[in-house]
Amino acid sequence: MIEDDLELAEIITDYLASYDIEVTNTDSPYNGLSMLSLKKYSLLILDLTLPEIDGLELIPKIREKSQIPIIISSARDDILDKVMGLERGADDYLPKPYNPRELQARIKAILKRITPAYEDKKNINKKEFDFTVKEEDIQIFLKNDLLHLTLAEFDLLNLLIKRNGAVVAREDFIYTSNHIEDDSSLKNIDVMISRIRNKISKIDDTKTYIKSVRGIGYQLI
Repeated sequence: MIEDDLELAEIITDYLASYDIEVTNTDSPYNGLSMLSLKKYSLLILDLTLPEIDGLELIPKIREKSQIPIIISSARDDILDKVMGLERGADDYLPKPYNPRELQARIKAILKRITPAYEDKKNINKKEFDFTVKEEDIQIFLKNDLLHLTLAEFDLLNLLIKRNGAVVAREDFIYTSNHIEDDSSLKNIDVMISRIRNKISKIDDTKTYIKSVRGIGYQLI
C-alpha cells in the first residue's frame, strides 16, 4: 500500500490482517516503486494525493515495471480523477471515506478474478485462549466457568474466538450473527461487547480479554 496517512494505513493494515491479508505500507511513492522491483506483491492499494508525485502520475511508472492489480484509495471524488486512474491502468477506484470491509471485498474479488485458484488463507498458527466453545449447546466457558450469554452475545464472542485474535469489524458482527438485526446500529455492538466484558470480568478480572480497535471494532487478546 502506498498511503501517506499513517493512521489510516494502520487501521487498514490491522483490519485486513483479520482476513489474513498482509499489508506492507510506505508513504513514499518512489520508495513504493522501488519495492515493486524487489519483491512480488499480489495487489497495490494506491492513494492519489501523495508527496513527491501525484498518484495519477505514478500509475504509468508502475505499469512500466509491473501488471500488479491496483486499487485507487482516494479522497478525491472528481469523476475525472476516477476516469484517468482507470484509463492509466488502475483496476478499481474506492473513494474515501469507505468501510474497510468493502476494501477487503474488492481485494478478494480482484484476486479471484486474476487468479482462479485463489482462496482465502486459513489461520495456521492458532493462538491459545482460555475459552472453550460448545456450539451445539450454544455455550462458552472461560477457564471452565460458564459464561451466561444471550444468543447475540454468544455470536459476538464466538466470532472473536474463531478469528483467532484478529480484528473483527463492528459490521462483521452484524452480518455474521443470526440473532442481530441487519439494521442494528454499530452502537448496539458496543453495548453488547461491554456486557460481554462485564460477564468475563466476573470470572476473571485480572486482564482485558477484548481490546477495542479504534475506528474498526474489537480483538480478542
